[in-house]
Amino acid sequence: MQSPRKKTTASRPRRPADEASRGGSPRHSIDISIGEQLLTVKRDDETVRTFPISSSRFGLGTEEGSNKTPLGRFQIAEKIGHGMPSGTIFQSRVPLKPEDPLPGTEDLITSRILWLAGLDEDNANTRERFIYIHGTKHEDEIGRPDSHGCIRMRNADVIELFELVDEGTPVVIEE
Repeated sequence: MQSPRKKTTASRPRRPADEASRGGSPRHSIDISIGEQLLTVKRDDETVRTFPISSSRFGLGTEEGSNKTPLGRFQIAEKIGHGMPSGTIFQSRVPLKPEDPLPGTEDLITSRILWLAGLDEDNANTRERFIYIHGTKHEDEIGRPDSHGCIRMRNADVIELFELVDEGTPVVIEE
């Protein structure tokens, strides 16, 4: 007669996102108000932090090439820039080296990138439109619409936000 084998399972450390998806630790979410030009981070239903932002100077919409900020439900699809110095300039989501030429745009993406993916039918093209929450060299414009579709933040603020949230964090952008 064979003795029954005891099943062993290797355990792996839990990440906060794992626990949140199982209903364990509190889950973060982001609410963005275009009218107030504010981004609010919540843990469950409690406000953790509020930051001023800048949405698109071209208005609201989801049309390809429109440079408009989309509305609706999103999630953070990818976080880019961990550990990079504040003010680092990104081109095509790659940090530039000091000797690299600057991109041919005034709408520089700096410090951190939180790449958004649309969850609604009408904003499903958000990731392909390269809509991010990111830092900017135009910090003096924060608080009023001035971006080319993305949600711009002060560099120190986007770095703080980057540390607060995980990939998969839900985001709602409302008028």
